[in-house]
Amino acid sequence: MLLSWQIVTFQLKETFSISYGNYSSREALIVSLSYKGVEGYGECTAIDYYGIKLPDFVNLLSSSKTLIEAQKIIYPTEFYQFILRLNFPSFLVSALDCAYWDLYGKLEGKNFIELNKIPIKNIPESSLTISAGPIETQLNKIKTSGWSKFKIKCKSFDEIAIQKLTELDKTIALDFNGSFTSKDCELLQNTPWVQKISYLEQPMPTNQFQILERDKFANWMADEDCQSIENLRSLQPHYQSINVKLVKCGGLTPALSLIEKAKALNFKIMIGCMTESTIGISAGAVLAPLADYTDLDGANLIANDIAKGSKIYYGNIQLSEKPGLGISVF
Repeated sequence: MLLSWQIVTFQLKETFSISYGNYSSREALIVSLSYKGVEGYGECTAIDYYGIKLPDFVNLLSSSKTLIEAQKIIYPTEFYQFILRLNFPSFLVSALDCAYWDLYGKLEGKNFIELNKIPIKNIPESSLTISAGPIETQLNKIKTSGWSKFKIKCKSFDEIAIQKLTELDKTIALDFNGSFTSKDCELLQNTPWVQKISYLEQPMPTNQFQILERDKFANWMADEDCQSIENLRSLQPHYQSINVKLVKCGGLTPALSLIEKAKALNFKIMIGCMTESTIGISAGAVLAPLADYTDLDGANLIANDIAKGSKIYYGNIQLSEKPGLGISVF
């Protein structure tokens, strides 16, 4: 097996504004695992508020390249156990895990859904992310879009703006990226009209969720608060839903276990993403049949995608039927 990688800069179609900052581009590490001319791909994005620095990942891959390439072709869950022993950060583990699932499926001639016997019934439409900004700008973007579901980024609490969003004939969710106060959240979860909002994501900074109550009007969704399966019990009294992102939990292999456990604890599931190319989105998309919500618009936000695979067309998730994760690179 051969390992290679490259760092790619993705230019965004427009400035992406959230409470953590404003972004016009994103850097991503693209990982490739190949065997006898067949290649599998994985991706992880540099996210400053997660402390992700891709040159550090390159150094880790360089120092472990010989060990990784010495691995035989085994079932992906066994390969994942090998990756864990390298003690890599979850973002890098995810890229390797996804690349291996893509490679293994291509070698077997089966896609991820077939290998894991995932039933394809109703696949929830993906939302389109609307950057933080003046409410009139956000409303105009929504009204002129061909999508039907939207996730609105918020930097601060504005009750009038939120009410205007709920008056639209669209499915609206809010993502606070930790920008709200406990007073804001107390007001929202005790206000009946907040039920018009599909979900309210990560309202406060991490580990400050004690004020949230899952049995009140707001459908609180944990993002940064939910990093792995170990978080679920502590989140259960406070959140109704969790955002499963592959880079947070370490890839497709742990995501399957996380989803299974979360459903047993009566959480609703969203499959989310970072600002990623079709490589990362195709990996997340294979979990969409297991989800209640999806937010897989990452590749739709960048101007220079580098791959083909599963597509998100105005929210409709069109899963690739090709082996592995169905990824090919231009």
